[in-house]
Amino acid sequence: MKKILLTLLLAAPLIAQPPTRVTPLGTRELPDLPGKEVLMLSVEYPPGGADPIHRHDAHAFLYVVEGTIVMGVKGGKPVTLHPGDTFYEGPNDIHTIGRNASTTRPAKFIVFLLKNKGAEALIPVN
Repeated sequence: MKKILLTLLLAAPLIAQPPTRVTPLGTRELPDLPGKEVLMLSVEYPPGGADPIHRHDAHAFLYVVEGTIVMGVKGGKPVTLHPGDTFYEGPNDIHTIGRNASTTRPAKFIVFLLKNKGAEALIPVN
């Protein structure tokens, strides 16, 4: 019984973890690129927060605003990004690593997605 309680106490911070917050900032159709649009998102990782493996079916341009994040795509090496750093994902990339490098401080970044009009912004990958 003590072992179960200790396990629950150690896991409590992980269970109570606030989710990643994604806030749409705007969408704009691109008249000179028929059928395309840009979606701008603000993403906030809580301390220790991470994304599931996914892809975007878009050109994704990321700019770090606050904190330190680790990003990586399948076949590439993970990179650690700080405020002012950028990261790119192509339409065929599988985003295997997306996480806050800190377990004590939040991290925030802005993403611009150049995608097909009306297409989903995030596609989970199993």
